[in-house]
Amino acid sequence: MKLNELRDNLGARKGRIRVGRGIGSGKGKTSGRGQKGQTSRSGVSIFGFEGGQMPLHMRIPKRGFNNIFAKDYAEVNIGAIQKAIDAGKLDAKGTLDHDSLKAAGLARGGKDGVRVLGKGELKAKLALKVAGVSKGARELIEKAGGSIELIERKNPAELAAAKKGTAKKRAKAEA
Repeated sequence: MKLNELRDNLGARKGRIRVGRGIGSGKGKTSGRGQKGQTSRSGVSIFGFEGGQMPLHMRIPKRGFNNIFAKDYAEVNIGAIQKAIDAGKLDAKGTLDHDSLKAAGLARGGKDGVRVLGKGELKAKLALKVAGVSKGARELIEKAGGSIELIERKNPAELAAAKKGTAKKRAKAEA
């Protein structure tokens, strides 16, 4: 066998049906689109339309509510932090923030920051810089002699409005 003799098995590649090429082709005249009407013409977009019958996506019951303004926090328990310190993944001496918790494999996701929860026990003295702390977690950290610094995150709409306002102030100052 030579390289120039290589080819697909017979029937491995099926040719495209050429519609509208006469009665003998089996797909002539109307090209398999039927007679008249919306779908016989080009530019039709009625995906999901069931001929006037109530469409499936409208027949199925809807459940729950999706809050578009909900904050997305990475939730980390005190017990998990202590376990990571004991395993040597975290250094209790420095300030623990989102990046250090993520590097230790504790904080996954959380585009709005980390929220510390109070499940578990804490022996180490911690300095935390996080977006939120539960009441129980705050008590445990302060009891162990640690400190908490909360960082305030502004939502994108407020940041955009603030930028817009500063641009207007700059323009007034220049005029």
